[in-house]
Amino acid sequence: MKTAVSKRGQTAIPASLRRKYHISKESYLEWIDTGEEIRVVPVPKNVLATLRGIAKGEGLREKLLRERSIDAARE
Repeated sequence: MKTAVSKRGQTAIPASLRRKYHISKESYLEWIDTGEEIRVVPVPKNVLATLRGIAKGEGLREKLLRERSIDAARE
């Protein structure tokens, strides 16, 4: 898929991709520069739920919860 970039550096996300990856008006996207290309990755609304089952180990879970609390306090 191809989209144009406006004078202000904006572009549109095709509707089919927004639906597939559950991207809505309050979603965040992570822009990753690999040095050879740019990758755009949707950031899940609940990162902990996404990581559940992937990150095993009590220490990592506690660390993520603590960092999540710190981030929530900043908002």
